[in-house]
Amino acid sequence: MKIYNTTQGIIAEKDSKFFKINDLGWDQLINQPALFAFLNNKINNSESVASLDESTILAPIVSQEIWASGVTYLRSKTARMEESKDAGGGDFYDRVYDAERPEIFFKATAARTVGHLQDIRIRKDSKWNVPEPELTLFVNNQNQIAGYTIGNDVSSRDIEGENPLYLPQAKSYDKSAAIGPCILVLEEPISRDTDIAVEILREGKTVFDGKTQLSQMKRELPELVEYLTRECSFPQGVFLMTGTGTVPPDDFTMISGDEVKISIDNIGTLINTVE
Repeated sequence: MKIYNTTQGIIAEKDSKFFKINDLGWDQLINQPALFAFLNNKINNSESVASLDESTILAPIVSQEIWASGVTYLRSKTARMEESKDAGGGDFYDRVYDAERPEIFFKATAARTVGHLQDIRIRKDSKWNVPEPELTLFVNNQNQIAGYTIGNDVSSRDIEGENPLYLPQAKSYDKSAAIGPCILVLEEPISRDTDIAVEILREGKTVFDGKTQLSQMKRELPELVEYLTRECSFPQGVFLMTGTGTVPPDDFTMISGDEVKISIDNIGTLINTVE
């Protein structure tokens, strides 16, 4: 099942049919215990609606924060080491990849987050910017993985590479995070065989595409959640980006007008254009 936050209210999708959920707000709905069973019951007692208008879809976030995990794939470790070696920080990424404690950092507030078909931004003081396609978890206020969405962890590689202490500036700024178009709610944990793909188009032509699989992630999803929630409470739940296994080559940077499409099996495709 999928749930969408839209300008027309909350829409649930099951078996390609759409259902309006009228009696709950977004925060209350997504934090329901046993969300899959709860949604099933709601759908069974709701009338279907004709369709879902993509243009009405909002980011599936209201009162939550977005956090992110880094260096969870080998490709990400290699890229981070390369970009920061001149600053003497390359060894940090090698060590965290093999460490017991993962890298986890704050990414965005809801106000700095955009949704499907909305614009992302690249920093004006950066010359090397890339999208990072990531499976993103919704963790409810009971610290349980309750759903899955698509995330774009837009990053300024030159700023991060200049000094690892600049990571917050490279990662967290207005419209640097995109999530959506929905939250996928499953009865069982998401499959390790799930594919994560990205395509970047410039003037309608593909200038980069890549694919990885969740099975290539070194760390387990519950492990990342456990570290995130050890000393932080999230009364309305939290989103956690889980790292990227697909990084464009070092000579590539996004420019204004680029269209980024990130697709994850069973969730859909998140599309954003660079301002």
